[in-house]
Amino acid sequence: MTVLSQLSSSLGQKGNGANIALAKGIAEAENNNAIQELIKNLKNKDKKIQADCIKTLYETAYIKPDLIANYYVEFLELLSSKNNRLVWGGMIALATISDLKSKELFESIELISNTVNKGSVITVDAGVEIYTNLNKYSEFQGKVENLLIDQLWKCPIKQLPKYMEKSTILINEKNKEIYQKIINERKAECEKESQVKRLDKVLKLIEKL
Repeated sequence: MTVLSQLSSSLGQKGNGANIALAKGIAEAENNNAIQELIKNLKNKDKKIQADCIKTLYETAYIKPDLIANYYVEFLELLSSKNNRLVWGGMIALATISDLKSKELFESIELISNTVNKGSVITVDAGVEIYTNLNKYSEFQGKVENLLIDQLWKCPIKQLPKYMEKSTILINEKNKEIYQKIINERKAECEKESQVKRLDKVLKLIEKL
């Protein structure tokens, strides 16, 4: 039974149940041949197959990211795709391997940031994940933290609490003022009390530093 025959669209399924089950099986078996077949079919003429392949790849990476890490070039190439499903899927895949391929992704940070700046909410979510992961490495901080802060200033307010929570691992006594300023100035934009509470919780964590 080929990998393609196990994809959701091949089975006539509308959801992603089959793709997720396939990803689990690939991760458990460390099936590199399956990974290669999925990578190859990111260029399949059928967009449904493309979508299933990228979904299965990043679902596999949620479990075992090293299985797809060496294909970072292929995922970077997806960021220039005219198919938005491949763009944000590629960004998610890159986010899952950003700790394993931090140097390689930093070398392509302009492509990543340009994609984030014009991308969908899902693309930006994954981009922020990449920024926070890369920002853990001192050699990348100067560039990457500026990109992260830019997103914190301009992201939709409903995304800000999540992004701030992800950023807490990066905040210290030296840089905490800018994060405090972002929260204090943007909190008035909140549409829900739950958003305010989450931002206030981050603010209290920062104040303890």
